[in-house]
Amino acid sequence: MSLLFSFLLTAGLSFTTLVSAAPASALTHASFSVEQVKNDKFNRNGPLALAKAYKKYGAPLPDDLFAAVNKMGNVNSRRDSGSAANTPTKDDSEWLTPVEIGTPPKTFNLDFDTGSSDLWVFSSEANGGDGHNTYDPGQSSTSKQLTGASWSIKYGDGSSSSGNVFTDKVTIGGLTVSNQAVEAAETVSDTFIAETNLDGLLGLGFSSINTVTPQKQKTFFDIAASQLTQKLFTADLRQDAPGTYNFGFINASSYTGKISYTPVDDSDGFWAFTAAGYAVGSGSMSRSSISGIADTGTTLLMLPDTVNEAYYSQVEGARYDSSAGGYVFPCNADLPSFTFLVGDAEITIPAQYMNYAATDGTYAKRSAHGFGQDSESCFGGLQPSDSIGVNIFGDIALKAAFVVFDGGNTRLGWAKKNLN
Repeated sequence: MSLLFSFLLTAGLSFTTLVSAAPASALTHASFSVEQVKNDKFNRNGPLALAKAYKKYGAPLPDDLFAAVNKMGNVNSRRDSGSAANTPTKDDSEWLTPVEIGTPPKTFNLDFDTGSSDLWVFSSEANGGDGHNTYDPGQSSTSKQLTGASWSIKYGDGSSSSGNVFTDKVTIGGLTVSNQAVEAAETVSDTFIAETNLDGLLGLGFSSINTVTPQKQKTFFDIAASQLTQKLFTADLRQDAPGTYNFGFINASSYTGKISYTPVDDSDGFWAFTAAGYAVGSGSMSRSSISGIADTGTTLLMLPDTVNEAYYSQVEGARYDSSAGGYVFPCNADLPSFTFLVGDAEITIPAQYMNYAATDGTYAKRSAHGFGQDSESCFGGLQPSDSIGVNIFGDIALKAAFVVFDGGNTRLGWAKKNLN
């Protein structure tokens, strides 16, 4: 997959911008874009994608989901991927974003995650670092250890990732932040070790939920904000194709119609908002509001049981399958689309997005009518959120829209876009 690094400056010039401790007025305001790259080691697996969300938000796995994941043997250590075989899949892949850290710069493929606020990478001292790009602070002339600082992220299954904290140069798409907190992982949950193409996470949530102690550290976005033309970034994620993150500007060619903005409640550190209603297929819009978070680090769409029941009641053969830990249906079923309302914008998730993966792990070509005849049962892209305690508009939903994360005005913007 080709890699695009480009950035745009308001003056129309191209150069690398360095963000430092200088006054904002002394800095040249900039904007830039970065395109995702394909993780060829990623395999889709519904129960594992669902289990990942539970772990991330510290919720214990329901008994049936725990059993479903355990049946897979060693693959239950994967964070959001499928079978034990480390082979490429022809199905949809997880998409990572290249980030350069240190001097000289070293490239790491990171997961951009609006549901967390830590920038952590495998360190040279990490357990299970083989197969990952690792950060060695001794090899970077601009690395400085943050004395007395440490970090630790605990997950719902009792595992954790933790380590020391350094400051270093971090570059994304041509824009460099100096003195960015880089959390070097020495202990890494097995959940992440199995994903050999994933080198860490870059959190784009609010800095209030950063886990560094004794003093929380700012995210890349917060530090770079004074340097950006506008204090915002946009996510234009795609189905079966690389998406693009833009920082500091809104590309008018990336969406259709107008952007509908809604307030964000950042009190818990997330991009939390309220959808005013939803509709299944061509049905009427239910005005039942749904409060949730926009999370690029979660794969599935996770909404209340009542919404799941309303959707799957329109799918012939759909059922909650305790052996899979979630809703499944015949792979050749005709699925309805799913629409949610944000302000004046009706965001429609196409039917084919709602079919996440075959439950038996085999590859089958996805279409508007499902995965075809190669597999008997498929796992839904919509799953219940009641047990996890939070509604999550993950990638299933985000791929269907152009989304503006407006930190300057603490709001989210949603717009329709061409999905071809």
